[in-house]
Amino acid sequence: MDPAPLFAEVADGPGDGAAFWLRAADGVRLRAGLWHRAGPCGTVLLFPGRTEYVEKYGRAARQLAGHGYATLVIDWRGQGLADRLTGDAMTGHVHHFPDYQHDVAALVAAAHRLDLPRPWHLLAHSMGGCIGLRALMEGLDVASAVFSGPMWGIRMGAALRPFAWSLAWSMRQLGLGHLYAPSTGAEHYVLSEPFETNKLTNDREMWDHMVRQLRAHPELGIGGPSLRWLHEALVEMRALARRPSPALPCLTILGSDEDIVETRPIHDRMAAWPGGRLEIVPGGRHETLMDTPAMQARLFGLICAFFAEAAAERRADVTGPAAQRVGTGSSPR
Repeated sequence: MDPAPLFAEVADGPGDGAAFWLRAADGVRLRAGLWHRAGPCGTVLLFPGRTEYVEKYGRAARQLAGHGYATLVIDWRGQGLADRLTGDAMTGHVHHFPDYQHDVAALVAAAHRLDLPRPWHLLAHSMGGCIGLRALMEGLDVASAVFSGPMWGIRMGAALRPFAWSLAWSMRQLGLGHLYAPSTGAEHYVLSEPFETNKLTNDREMWDHMVRQLRAHPELGIGGPSLRWLHEALVEMRALARRPSPALPCLTILGSDEDIVETRPIHDRMAAWPGGRLEIVPGGRHETLMDTPAMQARLFGLICAFFAEAAAERRADVTGPAAQRVGTGSSPR
């Protein structure tokens, strides 16, 4: 794992941050960032959303470090400083949505090589929630999972939905899947949308922080998704919706004013997730973890208490009476 750039001056994370390059099994170069490596309570594997990058989660890592957790975050293929996948570096693109699982595998392998403290927990936002759900279904070794505004559906008008399917599919067949999806373009949302109408956060200072990051390091940003990304995302979300939730403690956080991902699939999945919990945040937008200081403090406190409870339950399962009998050579009744 060779050292990679980490723009600490805009990340505003803990002082011990470092970044390094990873190589996925299919050859794509990725970047990972690590803060508070010796977190005494465990490690959070942080899966960002579409358009995001390591530095955007510096402040989240600071919150998690305050509760005793290390944070390992990734630049997915096609964004941040990871390899871009089309001739237009601003296009958010993926060839096949399950390709992101190669990135997950590379991140988990890095966590093993770094011998990051256990237990590990998943914290996944937006597109990262879609990637993370499949990873959990395929056996990601974490004690618990927290989702923030997970992309288990994309919000679009009923009239547009069949058009989106047909357009994305047909353009892919014609070899034009690299083109931008309708109504999107090359500029990053944060640099093109006024704060007053943004769908991400209520907090002006946090919004300005995001703007400063991208103005200082425009190479971190991407614009709209490609038609192929859109088609692959729709296919993936439909496939995941047909599968049951894994047997794992899960907390999902959803803003009451969410307007980017579709909320019905979130309500449906969490209602059927055994032991799962859905936390609705009054007034929260898409990025509840990057909102007002009060909202951040409450939610990170909630998340870390959930991690601690899940870890305690896992320890109890491992060291309970039956496990102790097995450990002494006795057969459990």
